[in-house]
Amino acid sequence: MANTVTTIDPRPTVFGDRMIVTGSYTAGDGAGAVTIALADRLSSIDAIIVNPSGPHDSSVEDGSNPDETDAVVLKIIDIATFADTTITITPAQAGFTVKAGTFMAIGRRS
Repeated sequence: MANTVTTIDPRPTVFGDRMIVTGSYTAGDGAGAVTIALADRLSSIDAIIVNPSGPHDSSVEDGSNPDETDAVVLKIIDIATFADTTITITPAQAGFTVKAGTFMAIGRRS
């Protein structure tokens, strides 16, 4: 698990039995996924939005030149999933590091 710093905004939005929690996270340290635990604020998560600071560049061979002079650069972003009360952000591709960014989670408040 990556050693990151998560900052949760101190004033969540509450509507009924739901809460919106927002915050930011620092870049990963190259050790894999970044996790954001929200169990102290939410009893379950319904949806998340994660906004990485930018895409990763990934070269893909697009033609027959063996020296990759015809390679195409794809812009790919980190992948975010959630389960129970934890958001997990994984690098876009093996060998990449999770980029810093912001997040928003909507869920049932504790």
